[in-house]
Amino acid sequence: MASTVNDHAEARPGYGQLLRTRGAWTFLLPGFLARQPFAMLTIGILLLVEHTTGSYGTAGAVSATAGVAMALFAPQSGKLADRFGQGRVLLPGVVVHAAAISLLITLALADAPLWALFAAAVPAGASTPQIGPMVRARWAAKLDGSPLMSTAAAFESVTDEFTFVIGPVLATALCTGVHPAAGLITEAVLTLVGGLLFASQRRTEPQPSRAGSGSRQKAASALSVPGVRVLAIAFLGIGSVFGGMQVSMTAFTKELGEPGLNGLMYGTFAAGNMIAGLVCGAIAWKVSPQRRLLLAYPLLALATTPLWAAHALPLLGGLGLLVGLCIAPALITGYTLVESLVPPTARTEAFTWLTGAVGLGQAAGASIGGRVIDSHTASSGFLIPLVGTVLALAVLLTLRKALTPKSESLIAARGVGHREAVSVD
Repeated sequence: MASTVNDHAEARPGYGQLLRTRGAWTFLLPGFLARQPFAMLTIGILLLVEHTTGSYGTAGAVSATAGVAMALFAPQSGKLADRFGQGRVLLPGVVVHAAAISLLITLALADAPLWALFAAAVPAGASTPQIGPMVRARWAAKLDGSPLMSTAAAFESVTDEFTFVIGPVLATALCTGVHPAAGLITEAVLTLVGGLLFASQRRTEPQPSRAGSGSRQKAASALSVPGVRVLAIAFLGIGSVFGGMQVSMTAFTKELGEPGLNGLMYGTFAAGNMIAGLVCGAIAWKVSPQRRLLLAYPLLALATTPLWAAHALPLLGGLGLLVGLCIAPALITGYTLVESLVPPTARTEAFTWLTGAVGLGQAAGASIGGRVIDSHTASSGFLIPLVGTVLALAVLLTLRKALTPKSESLIAARGVGHREAVSVD
């Protein structure tokens, strides 16, 4: 293992070197398939419930309920995966998720009472497989102490955003062109098939902490690390951008009589994130990740400022692209910081806290945005990303010292993504 890390350290960090990591493709390909539904879930619920109820506020609230449930249960799923292994948690999880989605679809199409939709949204969100954090944990296990970890974080951000390019477009096309429930049906099928394939890749699965870690490490929670709590708040703000953009773009395109362009608009926003992620991963950073985050987050807050003033689709597309370009650097840097802040036995949990924070912020953004849109106009919903990022930025700047690891190791001093070799002795 040490020789593998040293080989990585001697090479210039880059995507080619990263993808030549032994065994990487065995979890990347099934992981890519299994994470596609993540971007389809909330918009699929939003479009189905809006179709059956005629209210963006109600649709956003049901979608938000699923997002909140996911955010609350995801870290527990991550903790169980750290302790017992990813496969043992994932196998029953995907089956439960497919069943929960089937129940939600049935209730929505049967015009069930609203309380039933909210009740069904809870298990649908809570059982959402956390494939992204599991893939990141596998990278962390393989690249522990390597400069390639920053490249891996960028690669995963690009992969996530690629799903947010494909997912909303696919879900919207299925819901508007085939059947209002077609998006969620596809989401459930992909979750089940992709999740089972990913769970079968046992060789790259991180070692469960109960197999060889001390009791102190097993009991430690990732959320006990102050830096993880600060990052979770920052990621809440990022989630508000996703949720606010999602519901506002849906309402905006419908208000202009072009509902079919919703997926394209959101895809343009996600494409900006993907492009920026590719660029970030190709750079051999000399600036520490802590400083990069404190530079990137204010730019994101600034980029959300003019969204509410957009009154035409081309202008909205351009502004959405700009916001997307500013999200990736903050996301990538936050995920990169986890390696230096959190011990290996709690990394999957840490990644799920951050991913869950994005989901919770997304849910809040969609719910609040839907109510604002119902009371005012579609454009007013774009104020949600601005408010969310500004509040999170204030917390990030106030508690920024928590992002520096207590250990005075080379990793903490130079940053995970530094060009120079990192000692692993």
